[in-house]
Amino acid sequence: MGELDGQVALVTGASRGIGAAIAAGLAAQGAAVGCLARTESDLKAVVERIRVAGGNAIAVRCDVTDEAEVETATADRFGGLDTVVLNAGGDPVAATVEESETSDWRHTIELNLIGVYLGARAAIPHLTGRGGGRIITIGSGLGHRGSPGHSAYAVSKAGLSMLTRVLAQELVEKRISVNELVPGPVDTGGGPKDESARPSIASENPSEWVKRPEDVVPLALFLASQPLVGPTAQRFSLMRRDG
Repeated sequence: MGELDGQVALVTGASRGIGAAIAAGLAAQGAAVGCLARTESDLKAVVERIRVAGGNAIAVRCDVTDEAEVETATADRFGGLDTVVLNAGGDPVAATVEESETSDWRHTIELNLIGVYLGARAAIPHLTGRGGGRIITIGSGLGHRGSPGHSAYAVSKAGLSMLTRVLAQELVEKRISVNELVPGPVDTGGGPKDESARPSIASENPSEWVKRPEDVVPLALFLASQPLVGPTAQRFSLMRRDG
């Protein structure tokens, strides 16, 4: 018996990295998991691994910046929804404000902030239908301390942090908790060929714990298993120095 038996979860950005690890972790605890991402081949591979391990999951192609796709992707497929992990995001182009392209800046904001807004809004009716639930957003330390050359990413994550707080305030009467999980630096490499990335991540974060995606799962499971009247509007961080 898993801690999440009978529950239903959605995870965005579930085709690799943190999202794939969290989706597998939720399924291992008994949740039926809808895995959302843009790349169907990678997404299907994640779902297949979950099923081989005895879990229940489906693959749903979804671009989180496309409102119509988000609405379709969050449709009720399992008879309800208990937990939503809004993980999809990234820092696609690093550049100073002076050297940045407007289109790149806008895309980063749409991916990391508007995408979370669209996903949360679409999920709320399904969570409410179950009498409450949990929304988990994936934040970043850069949203609080910034970093030269990463203005769009830092601003989007700062906005995400405030969106998390306001959503929690709006949804508390519906028994829906909204919390932010901050992983800190994570090496999302898929295998030996990507090992060269780990020293680079460590050198950029000399005092931090450089994690694997699987290291983020226990905190995600903790948040997914909290009571409906449990913590909300909170920031849970795996960073050694946050802020």
